[in-house]
Amino acid sequence: MIQLRFLKSPLLSSSNILSNFSPKPRTGTLLPHPVTKFKPLSQMDSYSTTTTSSSSSSSKLLFRQTFEKESSTYTYLLADVNHPDKPALLIDPVDKTVDRDLNVIKELGLKLVYAMNTHVHADHVTGTGLIKSKVPGVKSIISKASGSKADLHVEHGDKVSFGDLFLEVRATPGHTLGCVTYVSGEGPDQPQPRMAFTGDALLIRGCGRTDFQGGSSSQLYKSVHSQIFTLPKDTLIYPAHDYKGFTVSTVGEEIQYNPRLTKDEVLVWLMLNSFISMDYS
Repeated sequence: MIQLRFLKSPLLSSSNILSNFSPKPRTGTLLPHPVTKFKPLSQMDSYSTTTTSSSSSSSKLLFRQTFEKESSTYTYLLADVNHPDKPALLIDPVDKTVDRDLNVIKELGLKLVYAMNTHVHADHVTGTGLIKSKVPGVKSIISKASGSKADLHVEHGDKVSFGDLFLEVRATPGHTLGCVTYVSGEGPDQPQPRMAFTGDALLIRGCGRTDFQGGSSSQLYKSVHSQIFTLPKDTLIYPAHDYKGFTVSTVGEEIQYNPRLTKDEVLVWLMLNSFISMDYS
């Protein structure tokens, strides 16, 4: 049974609760890193997604998840290790851990081509500028809707390629106006299960706050339900933050267990805008 205790009572209207966010995918744009011809499926190596503690030389995708303690931020390293150049990218790097991340990239013999952000961060300083000063040729990426400076601006439907792999850009505003989720590619020549790097739009059993930086609780609800919860249920969820020690979830788990985004949209609006205290029993 859910018991609601209202700490304040805002005036509700359909215009307050509902939004019309429905991004139209653009024709996929492969950003300018060379893409080689895909091998036939019969010739492909097996895929695995690995944590910082293990790896496999037979994996096409090299994946690392690292953590910055002060802001509880995850940074993600992805690379196509079967490509001759071993191109790599970093998602949501933090300035304080840039040297650590670049050392890992050097040790593994990777070539960093992109430093990407899911959104403009209010709780830490992005590491993209520092990375660009240390590694010539690296391009910074952020969404066009963020209004932030970067070498490349992406929009809903774009594709960011690194070697034979790519990430699909999905607009997921709500925490901020410019939030995007990067989703690993779909197809037999891409890693399975798929992976979604959700920034602050969807956290493990939670979501980002919506009371600043152009946030909107109703828009966040629509973004998550239309752009993330429609992915296959075994899609791995990798958020930008976690404060309880979790590292990964799945779309199926969050659809079933996320206490903020599995309720009716009106109730979610109340939860995020009215400071409702909720007791579950």
